[in-house]
Amino acid sequence: MKRRFLGQNLRFWLLAIVVFLVMQGIFFLGELDLPVFGTIGGPFAKRVIISACTMSIVSLGLNLIYGFNGQFSLGQWGFYALGAYAAADVTYRWKNGDASGLVFVVLAVALLAGAYSLIGLLIRRKLSFMDEMSKFTLYLIGTALAVAVALGFTALLKGVVGAILGILPARWSMQVVFLIGTLAAAGLAAVFSYLFGQPILKLGGDYFGIATLGLTMVMFVLANNADRVFPEMKGSRGMVGIPVVTDWPWAYLFLVLVALTMRNLLDSSHGRAIISVREDETAAKAMGIDTTQYKTLAFVIGSFFAGLAGSLYAHQEGFLHPSTFNFIKSFDPLIIIVFGGLGSITGTIVASFGWALVLFYILPSVLPAGGEGWRFVVYPLALLLIMLLRQQGLLGGTEWGFLKPTRWSLAKQLQPPAKVSEQRAEAQAGAEVLPSEVAR
Repeated sequence: MKRRFLGQNLRFWLLAIVVFLVMQGIFFLGELDLPVFGTIGGPFAKRVIISACTMSIVSLGLNLIYGFNGQFSLGQWGFYALGAYAAADVTYRWKNGDASGLVFVVLAVALLAGAYSLIGLLIRRKLSFMDEMSKFTLYLIGTALAVAVALGFTALLKGVVGAILGILPARWSMQVVFLIGTLAAAGLAAVFSYLFGQPILKLGGDYFGIATLGLTMVMFVLANNADRVFPEMKGSRGMVGIPVVTDWPWAYLFLVLVALTMRNLLDSSHGRAIISVREDETAAKAMGIDTTQYKTLAFVIGSFFAGLAGSLYAHQEGFLHPSTFNFIKSFDPLIIIVFGGLGSITGTIVASFGWALVLFYILPSVLPAGGEGWRFVVYPLALLLIMLLRQQGLLGGTEWGFLKPTRWSLAKQLQPPAKVSEQRAEAQAGAEVLPSEVAR
């Protein structure tokens, strides 16, 4: 039996390591400003590739929500902003000798997740008769209590956590704080997407899109006024002094893990249920699928990816300004997944790197100096052309290489449930034959 890790065999991981090392070598030679390598692996090219990885991650999250689950969401950029500011605050405080940001975000995520789980269980078993707004009020009360408890324990634990992590050399401790802060900020985006999704996930089509667009605009306003609660964020002036930690290894690692997570999820029974909601929600309900549950699952995971990408962006630029997160920019991942193909992981990744190439190389060479704003004219025209000439996008639902569904998954989809159950029973029983059966 082949050994597998995260659903992939040893050959895949060896190839992934080779790709990483080749690119790392190109970037190393680019830093030396050698001929050719100074162009294809210089600091600017490296920044473009990291930006493409970041955009791939946030776009994959949106493709899960819209392309695979069929929910037209414009709120991805809001969770992207939340992840960026939360992670930036964690590392900024740590850089200045304060572990409170790290402790609070981790505690808040854990307590909020626990509170929402308990409230959801209580509603299902005892309070199912309540209307939607009353249920949402319970979640808000749970949120307030969880945040209050997290604040109280932060004051007690920040000194202990700071002392433990302070044992490490400063360079390594920052990397550890960045990793924990990135995952915690992504978790924060996920739990707040769960809270936000409670009243709106039952909406459909354009109504859901308008509600999520409202979230992006709310996050933009909050970012402009964040300095009233967190002075270090400086509101509309922009947050400066964020440690520049995101590099090629982090961007590549997170992109590979996100792509694998999506592939494995969609290759499972949960993934088929998510896709069934897109295909025909009424038929999915008739088959006994809890469509609200799978809408929530897709929305939360997609928001987690957005928060993760936001952290990578913040620690690549070292600066955050609210204008980066306005609702106009929120259309970037939507354009990417439409170009690449709704329901295609490969298409999203290819289109993200194409987006970076067009944005950083082609448009600056074609447009006149100071004409950066013209890209907001070029994007709609290109989107119009793709809609007229190839509605399914560049790759449609096609997947390449390891992103293709496994043969076992495809076989399960084509077999009746009884046949699958028989195969599982045979696998558990093994190939042993009782002696009495042999005698017969």
